[in-house]
This record gives sequence, structure tokens and C-alpha cells, in this order.
Amino acid sequence: MWNFDAEINRENTCCIKYDLRKEVFGKADVIPMWVADMDFQTPSFITDALSGRLEHEILGYSFRPDSYYNSIIKWISDRHRWNISREWIEFSPGVVPALNMCTLAYTQKGEGIIIQPPVYTPFHGAVKDHERILLFNNLVETAKEWVMDFDGLRKLISPSAKMIIISNPHNPVGRAWRREELEELVDICYRNGIIILSDEIHSDLILPGNKHVPIASLSEKAASITITCMAPSKTFNLAGLSTSSMIIPDTGLMDKYRKTLVGLHMHLGNIFGNVASEAAYTHGHEWIEEMIVYVQGNIDLVMDYCHERLPQIKPLRPEATYMIWLDCRSMGMGGKLLHRFFIDKAGVGMNEGSLFGPGGEGFMRMNLACPRSTVERALRQIDTAINA
Repeated sequence: MWNFDAEINRENTCCIKYDLRKEVFGKADVIPMWVADMDFQTPSFITDALSGRLEHEILGYSFRPDSYYNSIIKWISDRHRWNISREWIEFSPGVVPALNMCTLAYTQKGEGIIIQPPVYTPFHGAVKDHERILLFNNLVETAKEWVMDFDGLRKLISPSAKMIIISNPHNPVGRAWRREELEELVDICYRNGIIILSDEIHSDLILPGNKHVPIASLSEKAASITITCMAPSKTFNLAGLSTSSMIIPDTGLMDKYRKTLVGLHMHLGNIFGNVASEAAYTHGHEWIEEMIVYVQGNIDLVMDYCHERLPQIKPLRPEATYMIWLDCRSMGMGGKLLHRFFIDKAGVGMNEGSLFGPGGEGFMRMNLACPRSTVERALRQIDTAINA
């Protein structure tokens, strides 16, 4: 029903992904496969809802109606079997602002916040930019997958460590954490008074054969210490509308978050974010299912192509997200040199792995939420560059 093969020209639309290629990569003619932003057409049930709101001539202050909250509650129940309450939901103008607001709400200067690299770069900034102490509990790479280091986590626990930021599902390694892994995480944090800030923005992008488990859904114990970040922005490519949800069952934690949100005057949001979010969560099930199947086809293409023609690159099959983590260590290049090779020789712009922290050196993150023709072109150019 939906045409994910359509190539849409995004140039000259103030698009960060395309119109800032010169600034980001030093040249404007690279295939941009970096920032987590889809190249798929926004589905009509969202654009129709936005057009309908534009029929009214005034765009003044607005609030989020019951239908907005009900769409979130039903979406999470339908897709993740987690029954949440209206009073657990609060607004954020994006997940990255939420990470920073939670740092301010739940920790003090000089206190420690744990992250598990290689992990989404803004996790690092949310800690360091507010004079908190960044504590690394590196993921462990096994022959099969990347896993959490629970022994390492226990060793990091101290009276000054107050919070851990989790990527669930994990960006960039693509793990959809299993229930037993998350239960062990919760047990460690609950016993030691550690708040869990769970970035679940990719929770709807679960690939076939896998499942998303919201951390706070595990138990009352988990819910009492967990702040969950969710949004339609990755699922439906609505990042430009700056509308996300914080799900916080514990009233004490909610009060602290809300005080920070309102104190920064970031609580109102915007009309179009409200409208688009409600439309997406109300009508988006069929679209997301078809999109995931299409992205899985792109993943299969990369896996097969590298296996058959590019043994120097070993892609890790993701369990979630539309990004794929490419192990390029056999190419024998360091981070910056590897990055420039793909830009200058292959003409493909990706995220270099060391930006995600310890453990990322020698890897590249490739965005596959694009028409298959784009993936094919990128692979051919990489093939030509490597074999030149």
C-alpha cells in the first residue's frame, strides 16, 4: 500500500541530513546515511491531519486534549502490552531535551551518571554539559552479540552514582534487550538506589523475531525507579515537530521532572506536534508494519552483499532500529581515517563509531531507512572504493 521505493528530493528544504552535507562531511555529494532520519514519505494520515488543522486561521497557545493522551495509552498497550495511566504521561520537546532535564531533576553537580557505551552520543553530553561525572560501564562484545556488563555495573556503584541512562532498544548496536537482562539491571539499580532513565525512542522499530520490553513494565519495583522516554519521532519521522512523551509511574519522580519542565518553560509544546502525534498513534499500525518489513529487506541486502563481496566489513544484524552497526576493523584504519575513507573514496556519509564512546572504534553506523536504490548505490560505491 505504501511506496517506500519512492525517491524524494529533500534538498533545499533546510534538511539537516541533506542540506548540511558540506558542513558535516566537507563535501556535498555524499550519500547521507548518518543522522537517524528517514527518507520515506510522511504517511498521508499525518499530513492530512496537519492540513486539517491549518484550515483554521489562528495558531495560538494550545493544550493537549484527552484524545492525545488516549492515543499514546492505546498505542503502547497494543504494541508493547504495557498498560499505562494518563497521570503517568508528561510532555517533552524531544527525547534529547528530556535527557538533559532528567539530569537536572534527579542529580546534582558532581554526582555520577552511568552510561553503557558505545551508545547514542547525546547521552554523553547530557551528563558532561551539566557538570555531572560520566561513568562508563562499557558493553561487552561477544561472538554472538553485545551484552551488558553486570559485574562491571556492580563495581561502579557508589554513593555518588545516582542514575543510569539506558538505550532500549540500543542505539547503535541494535540490541532489543531481553526480559532477563532487564530484570537483572533493575535488581542492581533498585538495590542501590539508582534511577533508570530509559530512552525507548526506538521501541516501535522492532525487527521480525524480536520483542521490545519496556523496563518499567517489568514489575512495580521497576516502575518505581524508571523514567521512560518515548516518541513518534523515529517511528514516523516526525523529529522536526519536537514532541515526545515521558512515562513516569512514580509520583515523586514525576513531581521532580514536572517541576524542571515547567521551570524551564518547555511544557507547552506546539500545535502541530500534538496533531501529528495523535494521528500517528491512532492510524499508524499498518504503516509501521509495512515499513519494518521494508527496512528488514534493506538489512538483508547489506548482510548478503557484505558476506558475498565485502568480507572486510562485517555487519551486525540488528534486532531493532533502522540502523546497522558495521564492523570495519579488518580494514585496518583508525576512526578518523576510516570515516574519511567512506566520505572521500566511497562518497557515503555515515556516523563514525568512536563518537559513540569506548568500544566504537573501527565501526560505522549506517542508516537504512531509505529507498532500496539508495542502499544499492551506497554498497556499489563502497565496493568500488575498497577494491580500487
